[in-house]
Amino acid sequence: MEEYRTRRPPLGTLLALTIAGGLLLTGCGAGGTSDGSNKSNGSASFPAPAYSAGQSDTQESRSNLSTFALDVDTASYGYARRTLAEGRLPEPSTVRPEEFVNSFRQDYERPRGNGFTVTVDGARTSSYGWSLVRVGLATRAARPEAERRPAALTFVVDVSGSMGEPGRLDLVRDSLGVMTDRLRDDDSVAIVTFSDEAETVLPMTRLGGHRARVHDAIDELEPTNSTNLGAGVRTGYATAVKGLRPDATNRVVLLSDGLANTGDTDADTILERISNARREHGITLFGVGVGSEYGDALMERLADRGDGHTTYVSTAEDARTVFSEQLPQNVELTARDAKAQVAFDPRNVREFRLIGYDDRRVPDEDFRDDSVDGGEVGPGHTVTALYAVRTRPGAAGHLATASVRWLDPDTRAPHEESGQLETDSLDGDLWHASYGFQVAATAAYFADDLRRGDTRLPGRPGLAELADRADALASRRHDAEVRGLAEAIQQASDLRGTD
Repeated sequence: MEEYRTRRPPLGTLLALTIAGGLLLTGCGAGGTSDGSNKSNGSASFPAPAYSAGQSDTQESRSNLSTFALDVDTASYGYARRTLAEGRLPEPSTVRPEEFVNSFRQDYERPRGNGFTVTVDGARTSSYGWSLVRVGLATRAARPEAERRPAALTFVVDVSGSMGEPGRLDLVRDSLGVMTDRLRDDDSVAIVTFSDEAETVLPMTRLGGHRARVHDAIDELEPTNSTNLGAGVRTGYATAVKGLRPDATNRVVLLSDGLANTGDTDADTILERISNARREHGITLFGVGVGSEYGDALMERLADRGDGHTTYVSTAEDARTVFSEQLPQNVELTARDAKAQVAFDPRNVREFRLIGYDDRRVPDEDFRDDSVDGGEVGPGHTVTALYAVRTRPGAAGHLATASVRWLDPDTRAPHEESGQLETDSLDGDLWHASYGFQVAATAAYFADDLRRGDTRLPGRPGLAELADRADALASRRHDAEVRGLAEAIQQASDLRGTD
């Protein structure tokens, strides 16, 4: 459940918060550094703001900071679309707003090398005093295929009985076939299958001269018995360690419906047993979900704890997108343990709410603790975080500073970048903001409606109006992805039977 934050720091912590805010506001951005040295060109302090209960029985917080690990997962949105297309509303617990928002790539400026650019903007909503603030992060564009590092991928394939249904193992076979054709000769592939037990059916194999052997192993995949996902993950990581290539990007690619029913079924227990492979060898997890019945929660936790991300495929077109068009961003890494922190100026901000990222929150004091897990991000990704922000009457001047911190994927050296936002950036109306901002807001409002929570995001239209806005956006740029969003919203509206 998202929470609104108002700030009334107690005297015992006010000094520490003031110093933290001052460092964020003066030690980064155009006047700061990006080498993780946290040098500052000046100092700043904020008076303690008066407490405001705000609206909807908000919860008091003791910080003007918001900190979270980056997340590039998109499985929640993909699964919701599949569910709606089948004539059902998704379970609210499977709806994660940040995954809806991050399913749409933004046109933020990109950095030249590894790391991020930071874009911060905002717009007014129809709810008096409330605005949406968008924090946008972008990695560099994917390099030409010939220039990326080799990949060593261990495919861990669910061949349990439930995978025999149409749109599961058949789709996995097609997906792996597409990816095998797309990979280079100097890439390596291993295949592990699991049902009630796990088996390595193909050890780590260079594709050069052996591509047909890989295709044969894929074609022989057939469904068998129950789902011991824990055994599959453990054997997959053991196979990945045995075939580890120090010169390559080493990843485990888990393809499953996530419906574990045998052996370890808890994500923490499963990953605890392979923690050395995950942390010492830097092997990350890419989860690919399939199936109309899908263990969303388990797959998401596995990816979060496995330093990776998840997506969901329901059609051959989805598979081509993920395993061919998006191959570099699903294989390479440009940042490890990436975290974001936003410092709101309490002189101008009365309360704020981070939309989504419920399972990715990080204690504010851990932002610069590089031993604390963050998110792993590849090339070509954009990450968007939206905040509902209530400004104070007469607010003027500085509104917020957004900072991102990450480790270099090779050297693990820390880096930071920041962006600033002023109150005059909130003068424009949301529905006259940039195309990307409107798309992000539409996706967030849609997710908020599907979650059916006790509070409603400020300015959220009814589903019928939201569908019209998405349709108009799609028509403006002939955008097939946004057209799909408009269709999903209309389906939800029809199922709900209300605006």
